[in-house]
Amino acid sequence: MTESVRPARARDPSFGEFVALISFTMGLMSLSIDNLLPAFGAIQASFGIADANEMQLIISAYMIAFALMQIVYGPLSDVIGRRPTMLIGLAVYGVGTLIAIFAPSFGLLLAGRAVQGMGAAAIRVLVVAIVRDRYSGREMARVMSLIIMVFIVVPVFAPAIGSLFLWLGGWRLIFISMLALLVLVVAGFGLRMPETLHPEYRFPFSMRRILDGALQTVTTRASLGYATAMGLTMGILFGYLNSSQQIFQTEVYGLGPLFPIAFGSIAAVLGVASYVNSRLVRRLGMRRLSHFGICAFLLVAMLLLGVTLAFAGRPPLVLFGPLLAASLFLMSLMMVNFNAMAIEPLGAVAGTASSVIGLYTSLAGALFGLLVGQEFNGTVIPLSVGFLLLGILCLLVVLWTERGRLFRPHNPDPAE
Repeated sequence: MTESVRPARARDPSFGEFVALISFTMGLMSLSIDNLLPAFGAIQASFGIADANEMQLIISAYMIAFALMQIVYGPLSDVIGRRPTMLIGLAVYGVGTLIAIFAPSFGLLLAGRAVQGMGAAAIRVLVVAIVRDRYSGREMARVMSLIIMVFIVVPVFAPAIGSLFLWLGGWRLIFISMLALLVLVVAGFGLRMPETLHPEYRFPFSMRRILDGALQTVTTRASLGYATAMGLTMGILFGYLNSSQQIFQTEVYGLGPLFPIAFGSIAAVLGVASYVNSRLVRRLGMRRLSHFGICAFLLVAMLLLGVTLAFAGRPPLVLFGPLLAASLFLMSLMMVNFNAMAIEPLGAVAGTASSVIGLYTSLAGALFGLLVGQEFNGTVIPLSVGFLLLGILCLLVVLWTERGRLFRPHNPDPAE
């Protein structure tokens, strides 16, 4: 498929407004993951939870439900359109937020988080499908880089925002702030984002067509391979997110109230990586950037593990911080482009394909991340080992996808 931009219609927002609207919507999903991290201790005390590792379920309950529900929203959006499907998902998110606000027990709090994740799944699916409706090739990768940059930059501020609301009124006020942001997202998306689904791609509901679209997704080598690589890189990210509060705030480095600064500094590096990708991808292509990312990531991950072992799992923060930041910078280059390359061949079934890919990658990322996080033992050794093992698996998958070739496009198509 050649690189293209769909001609704008009279009602379409400009490029800048389109990116802003989609990024703001994506930001809600990102904020909902990270702004609760500083509240883990308060929630643990509120419900009398003995094992601090159980707090990681606040992230995992959201992410697993988020992963599973993605299979619903894509096919639904192919039938009724992207816009109404997004609004349905945002309504579900609102219900989950209300459950969490009034939860009298940890179990009901996790249920509220799961319902939040079920609603937020619409954002993950529909953002990719909407971008694919309007753009393809390197232009699509550029737009996705800008959007994911916002998605990744939000965590720079999310823990600080969460800490502020925690200080002002406790952990339930953090959920109230999510509800307020939801109202703004619904207003912005509902008023300014038109329907983007191509009329020729709108189909009546058909289970056979959905299954055919899913089959096309999993039997397209590039889509399956890069979706698998995307899931592994998300496992790296969520392994870090699950462990970050215990690593920085409490058990390893004991930064306490300085945790948002440490976390935000690392998250800022991810945003820089997405911005760099948006500037370079049109010239170098998705494959060259992502293949460089995985090879360099493995080198840094080996160095990180070596430093970690040399200091018995507690390396000085001045060593661990930069190596962690470099690892996540390179992971970001991989993740943005893997996502674009997975969806690129599937424009005619973008809604269903986005659902299948989103379910697969998010579920894999959540489970790998939970596995890494639950191995936390008071040191950063489990995280370092997880980074290296997931990176090795990712490289093997990319080699399979590319039939042993790296850094080279398959053909003269500029999208590659």
